[in-house]
Amino acid sequence: MVSQPNKKVSPLQPKTQKKAKSESTIIEKVEPGNFPLSRTNFYIMIGAAVAIIIGFLLMLGGKSTDEQFNPDIFSTRRIIIGPAIAFLGFVAMAVAIMWTRRKRS
Repeated sequence: MVSQPNKKVSPLQPKTQKKAKSESTIIEKVEPGNFPLSRTNFYIMIGAAVAIIIGFLLMLGGKSTDEQFNPDIFSTRRIIIGPAIAFLGFVAMAVAIMWTRRKRS
């Protein structure tokens, strides 16, 4: 019987092992009730995104130049209403992510 010399493996060398095809990737099916976000979360997110877009659209408008001053840049719609609606949209987006359904007893 011929014995093979012991190969010393350095701790810095990675051990290479090939996985069988059956062990490569296992995909488990998720039950319908186990999703992290429910349909209500997505509806709230869509509403929040619409509020953010409306807020930014309300802030749009003409600009002032060196030759002509446009007093509309200081309108209530642009400096109060638009940013407030956009901010409430961002708050609603945070609420939508954290929203959980109450379980009925």
